[in-house]
Amino acid sequence: MPPHKVKSVKTIKVAPVAKVAPVKAILERYTEAVGRRKTSVARVRLFAKQSGVVVNGLDYKAYFRLPKHQESVMAPFSALQMPVKTGVTVKVSGGGLTGQAEAVRHGISRALIKLDGSHQKRLREVGYLTRDSRMVERKKYGLKKARRAPQWAKR
Repeated sequence: MPPHKVKSVKTIKVAPVAKVAPVKAILERYTEAVGRRKTSVARVRLFAKQSGVVVNGLDYKAYFRLPKHQESVMAPFSALQMPVKTGVTVKVSGGGLTGQAEAVRHGISRALIKLDGSHQKRLREVGYLTRDSRMVERKKYGLKKARRAPQWAKR
């Protein structure tokens, strides 16, 4: 059979796509954003009909014991001078406590902008929208650490 002739082509029946809930209905329940710092990742949800800040199932004051971390979590609200009228739930993982607290701050700031875009200028000025991308450099073979070479001896 010559190579330029094509045999019959099979038709494939595709099942109809299931109906998905409209995006607007999802947005009315909560506003979601992701915040990151170093290796910490925080998934933040703002709920209109709740109150309080919950991090990994605990109150944020129980999860972040140091006042410095607690202030960091609530910093977007204090920068905008707005009371915490919305409920905030956060799932955070990776890194240390400082990285997690600032990842939560980053996520809350991004979620507040999704709610009201006019907050962006103020949050950008105070630096809460900047993602801190610094991470630990990997160790290289032949070295003791990422850059530390073994001690050299002449004899």
